[in-house]
Amino acid sequence: MEMSWSIMARFREIGRHQSYSKVQVSSFQPPLSSNCHTPPLSTMSITDSHYDILIVGAGIAGSALAHALSNLPSYRRPLRIALLERSLAEPDRIVGELLQPGGVIALRQLGLEWTLEGIDAVPVKGYCILKDGQQVHIPYTEGHEGRSFHHGKFVMRLREAALKAKGVDVIEATVTELIEDPHDAKRIIGVHAKTTTEGGEPEKVQYLADLVVIADGCFSNFRTAVMGASGFKPVTRSHFVGAVLEDVTLPIPQHGTVALVRGSGPVLLYQISEHDTRILIDVQQPLPQDLPAHILTNIVPQLPESLHAAVRTAIAKDRLRRMPNSFLPAVEQNGHSCKNGILLLGDAWNMRHPLTGGGMTVALNDVVLLRDQLISMPDFRDAKRVNQALKAWHWARKPLSSTVNILAFALYDLFGAEDDLLEVLRAGCFAYFERGGECVDGPVSLLSGVAKSPYLLFTHFFSVAFYSLYCLFTRPRLVTPSPSSSSSQKSKSTLHPTSKSTSQPTSKPTPPNPTYITPTPLQYPFLALQSLRVFWAAILVFGPLLWSEIRWWSPSDTRRRNRVVAFAVLPFVAAVGFVGAVVLKTWSLQAELFPELAVRGVGVGSA
Repeated sequence: MEMSWSIMARFREIGRHQSYSKVQVSSFQPPLSSNCHTPPLSTMSITDSHYDILIVGAGIAGSALAHALSNLPSYRRPLRIALLERSLAEPDRIVGELLQPGGVIALRQLGLEWTLEGIDAVPVKGYCILKDGQQVHIPYTEGHEGRSFHHGKFVMRLREAALKAKGVDVIEATVTELIEDPHDAKRIIGVHAKTTTEGGEPEKVQYLADLVVIADGCFSNFRTAVMGASGFKPVTRSHFVGAVLEDVTLPIPQHGTVALVRGSGPVLLYQISEHDTRILIDVQQPLPQDLPAHILTNIVPQLPESLHAAVRTAIAKDRLRRMPNSFLPAVEQNGHSCKNGILLLGDAWNMRHPLTGGGMTVALNDVVLLRDQLISMPDFRDAKRVNQALKAWHWARKPLSSTVNILAFALYDLFGAEDDLLEVLRAGCFAYFERGGECVDGPVSLLSGVAKSPYLLFTHFFSVAFYSLYCLFTRPRLVTPSPSSSSSQKSKSTLHPTSKSTSQPTSKPTPPNPTYITPTPLQYPFLALQSLRVFWAAILVFGPLLWSEIRWWSPSDTRRRNRVVAFAVLPFVAAVGFVGAVVLKTWSLQAELFPELAVRGVGVGSA
């Protein structure tokens, strides 16, 4: 805590003591766009120097990038970098607290692995999945480990790294607008921001830079201004409702725990410090009006009994907080409506469901790849070179980002399944993991961000699909409870505690035992038809997700879409034209060489 306060005080001191010079600039009024403006600057305070790179947002991606770009090869001139953040106080979020082994590897490549020290981080060695009173252990492969921690403590360590980096100015300021080049409205040359003077008075400041990086998170204020019609709008499918449990023991220590519950999305638990464990409950839209009652009535009874008292205490003690689980596919940032001189990074550009904890891993890997693209660039003002680098970066990140993005929503669709067909896939997925060996090692290497292979993901996903069909014919299945017994089923804790309980035992009515039936040969024809529907459901889950990663343009970008369609159709049209030309030439030669046949209308083949 003392470290955090000292770092925060240093950040605020730097933010207040930036030296500015008042500059009179002639006014001009170029075309305006949302969050993008160039007003008269007669009263504008302008920084006394020009930055090479300006980063908006000192979160995970922004702070890591500032540090990464400061460590350039010795043959290059050191960059001047500005890192702007609205508040340099320690953030408090309920997500971004589990870093997969792939993210730890990326930190090591950036020379930032030390930021995981001194924040009470907990090693993460794999996952434990709970379903209907059973559990399956999914350890990371080859001794890899992740880390879980309080989000704010990790961010403060990354900001500390940026603060120590050569040539980086960490500034507490709220960015309000992007500044367009007066001679080229498509180019961004800086930002307007609000800061505070030494006397505590608000002041509007202009920061100029050759290249601007927007890393202001999932609620980005500048996503639309940067991408224009070339961008996507985030789609929210559910919310994570979070709380902190105190002094609980998870089924397998130092493992993330995923509980599959009926009537709701999955529940995720992982330890974030010596005494604190985060619980995240996926609640689908529309959200219940009384969230605490919904959780206590429908979710808690299905969790291990050892957690019940801690969950009730957390709900009674603290306010439940929620975060949207959004989907935002990444598209190329060099479309016709995109701004030049600026780029998006992190959740401002690409988001996936946080179930797999892959967001920070993707962001840090993006920083590694973006650093490698930018350090070889002689001039950040060269829009053509920058756009070429952005295109190369977009495709270089695909092996990891597409794997994590597809896997996150594919698992969410299966783990949160309420549809009967998806329930077959969910049961098959759990049974697939129970097989162990490569059935665990392959998927967990993808989940951890160690294996960067969409093809491996494709093979395992459809292996799960086919194994689900096998289980449909061979394994007993749970009979759906009747409405009369649904109330008693809700009160049943379907997941057995595997650790010592921290709550006092209470008397409960004995719930009815679940009933399972094994398919008979007479049911095989019906199951064969159902298996086709199940396989089609698997395609409907995986196909759109795969397409969202292959497609590099937004559906709203009609210009680029039409160009892609034209290039796709052109080879077909050319082939048809070629065949037609060959046929016409054959007829003309036939008329010249065999005029008697042409008069009678007989073709060469029939002759």
